[in-house]
Amino acid sequence: MRILVVDDEPQITRVLRMSLQSNGYEVTLARDGAEALDRFRDSAPDLIITDLSMPVMDGLELTKAIRRLANTPIIVLSVREQDTMKVSALDEGADDYITKPFSMQELLARVRANLRKASKEEPAALKVAEGDFSIDAEKHSVQVRGAEIHLTPKEFDLLLFFARNPRRVLTHKTLLRTIWGTAGNNQPEYLRVLIAQLRKKIEQPEGSRYIGSEPWVGYRFDPQGLEKLTSS
Repeated sequence: MRILVVDDEPQITRVLRMSLQSNGYEVTLARDGAEALDRFRDSAPDLIITDLSMPVMDGLELTKAIRRLANTPIIVLSVREQDTMKVSALDEGADDYITKPFSMQELLARVRANLRKASKEEPAALKVAEGDFSIDAEKHSVQVRGAEIHLTPKEFDLLLFFARNPRRVLTHKTLLRTIWGTAGNNQPEYLRVLIAQLRKKIEQPEGSRYIGSEPWVGYRFDPQGLEKLTSS
């Protein structure tokens, strides 16, 4: 089992890595939420342990971003003064929390419990098959009209988020925060470029169009194809 540990305190990550590895887990480390998102895409962990207070992107923003992409179990670490933030993290989709200072045996028990719970979930939740699309989130594979399509990690994340929210208008802000976290808040050109790249790979000049533009608002995805779309 692979575990992603996210904390900006080296002494904590060092202790967690040693303890988890000694119990048979493969451990990846990240110093903040932004780095954790990159590690998440690279290593596809089975569980995430994250601190709440971190620079660049905190644990709450990380939890929101991960939940838009996957159902990976998330355990948040907090101090007693962070009760409000801890509740917010749980509301945003965190599965469990443990308060600092904590017993390593308690943390290991929470890890085992959450991994057991995740193993019982329906595997189909990681797959989307609708219209012209077949997407396997676990294998990072995409088929459009039966043909395999090769996407970059960010293109894949964007298409998967679209596919999990078909026919809904998704705002620019929502899409930027999903793919880039808080770093994308004021960079709408990132999204325009990524949308254009994705369209080139999944759409044909004379065929179906799947990503529609909602002027000044965002985009709408239809896995069965849309017609007469404006581009942006």
